Amino acid sequence: MTDTNRRWLLASRPVGAVKDSDFTLDSGPVPQPGDGEFLVRVTHLSFDPTQRGWLGGDTYLPAVKIGDPVRAGAIGQVIASNHPKFKVGQLVQGTFGWQEYVVSNGMTETGPVAVVHAGVTPEQALGVFGITGLTAYFGLTDLGKPQPGDTVLVSGAAGATGSVVVQVAKALGCKVIGIAGGASKCAFVTDVAGADACIDYREGNVARRIKELAPKGVNIVFENVGGEILDAALANLAMRARIILCGGISSYNDTSDNRSAGLLNYMNITVMRATMTGFIVLDYAPRFAEGVQALATMMAQGKLKTIEDVQHGFENCPVTLRRLFEGKNVGKQLLQLTELPLPRV
Repeated sequence: MTDTNRRWLLASRPVGAVKDSDFTLDSGPVPQPGDGEFLVRVTHLSFDPTQRGWLGGDTYLPAVKIGDPVRAGAIGQVIASNHPKFKVGQLVQGTFGWQEYVVSNGMTETGPVAVVHAGVTPEQALGVFGITGLTAYFGLTDLGKPQPGDTVLVSGAAGATGSVVVQVAKALGCKVIGIAGGASKCAFVTDVAGADACIDYREGNVARRIKELAPKGVNIVFENVGGEILDAALANLAMRARIILCGGISSYNDTSDNRSAGLLNYMNITVMRATMTGFIVLDYAPRFAEGVQALATMMAQGKLKTIEDVQHGFENCPVTLRRLFEGKNVGKQLLQLTELPLPRV
């Protein structure tokens, strides 16, 4: 163990795309656990579009305070413990933030620290069995209520949540159409994630392509992008379609005067007797074990893959976050800080 703990602190609220100058790299002594506490060496960090909202202001969680470590889900290993429930060598998961070491009493601002089960890798724990996979599973199954033969439209289909939605929908017997940017991402959506088709939004006229692929309309829209992509989906709804609002990454960095422009096709929700529902996965925390079990069963059946984009090096936290908004990641975006410092128990 080194004597130094590096932390990325929020220096200013981002305006538009996040910049290196929005953060400060701080260095100080490694904290030591007191009574009822344990020390974690963070090994992997999760990067998610929602972090942009946390940096900008209050959302469903309070904004990250100026001068505090950037909030992030993480995996780490217990390297010292004065806590009866956490043993040295255990792999643990929690909202540890952008820092190499953290002292915990077993709780974080988003919930309790969890021990990662034997046989589950850090990548799986943060991805398909973590908040990403649970968002996809509960959003699709609880709100979308898919039936075999339904047509499911997934925007951001090459991303972390979208790629899991594609796989879960296919496992449940649905026809799946993805939307992604660029030929390589569309190939990933069909060839790796398993969608029946993928629309490259960069080629334009997304609404027309949806109509060609789903002439009777789409039964479920799993929306991760918003804006014009959502509007194209609304133009192609089947009767009693279910629209699941998970994210709107197209506008997270937008500072233009048009960022609040209205949807042109919203009245189709009324005409087609559709429903549009927003959700936050933390609301499903009491059912997380249920979701993990369902996802694990799909994986055991060969119907679900882990798909990660792993970058390396703690110094690369800001640039790794920007990858989400530059269209560079495929699958779950992670940053590995170090190998496990101790044998895992």
